[in-house]
Amino acid sequence: MSEHADEDGVDEVTSAMLTASRLLVAISVRSLASVEDAVTLPQFRLLVVLSSQGPSKLVTLAGLLEVNPSTAMRMVDRLASAGLVDRQASPHSGREVRIQLTGAGRAIVDDVTARRRAGIAEVVSRMPPGQRHALVAALRAFTEAGGEPPVPALVQLGWT
Repeated sequence: MSEHADEDGVDEVTSAMLTASRLLVAISVRSLASVEDAVTLPQFRLLVVLSSQGPSKLVTLAGLLEVNPSTAMRMVDRLASAGLVDRQASPHSGREVRIQLTGAGRAIVDDVTARRRAGIAEVVSRMPPGQRHALVAALRAFTEAGGEPPVPALVQLGWT
């Protein structure tokens, strides 16, 4: 951190972001409570990746989740047993298997995302409108600085 971090407001912004991230984590945890008997958090992350990426190879999923392929395979096996994902032979190679969400898997992602969206909307609705606009600009600048690609306003994402 630069010696002028306090003068530049970096420490103040960092503290505010840490506090906001605690709130976002709390909202996320509450949104997952309805499915905690069905899937673990890592399994839910796999469902979200499939929801956003579409059918994927096991090695791709493992890379995106930053886990070993064997760990990803165990998660896929459990999710397949629960009827939340299925495996299909790739149309490009008979040896390649693609993993995809089932309707039940998509329903879990959609339900948790809707709950998360409602929790965030409840907090945002209590903010003055002018601060909402400033927050949007600040969050866009933050995600751009972090290298996160923009998401269209109507796209709903779960936990990735």
